[in-house]
Amino acid sequence: MAAKQPPPLMKKHSQTDLVSRLKTRKILGVGGEDDDGEVHRSKISQVLGNEIKFAVREPLGLRVWQLVSAVMFSGVAVMALAFPDQLFNAIFEEELVSSKTPIRLYGGALLSIALILWNALYTAEKAIIRWSLLAEACYFAVQFLVTTVSLTESSQIATGVVLLLVSRALFIIISIYYYYQVGRRPKKV
Repeated sequence: MAAKQPPPLMKKHSQTDLVSRLKTRKILGVGGEDDDGEVHRSKISQVLGNEIKFAVREPLGLRVWQLVSAVMFSGVAVMALAFPDQLFNAIFEEELVSSKTPIRLYGGALLSIALILWNALYTAEKAIIRWSLLAEACYFAVQFLVTTVSLTESSQIATGVVLLLVSRALFIIISIYYYYQVGRRPKKV
């Protein structure tokens, strides 16, 4: 008995069949726009995400500001921890320091903020950069308010305190500027 041979398989060239390709892409969910208006070319890029989408477009001078802030916070922290009398005298121009403990605690808090700022300097994550800038702006705002209240309570105005207030106001403006610049959505090209 002769075995019946199956008919030769006809290969369908789906690569050239436009309707078949469109149906396949529709089933996979690629080729159309997503919620952000991006068109994914493959399922892999859709699942993994587009790396350009997550890249932070850094404003000019951001990394320099982060470096200056980290160095400034570290320097003042070390000075407050090691030389609390000299730090107090430099700002308030007074020789009277009843206790060194509050100034050293202030130095410890500054050192903690400095560590956050050093870590934020080496990251590319937008959320971490924004939180560090916000923490910095909040610190400067609180220091500005506390110094202003202390200045209004006392009758003397020291040059160091006025310089501190002006510099803190400037630092608040710079930190908030970079905070909003990092948070801006990039323009679609």
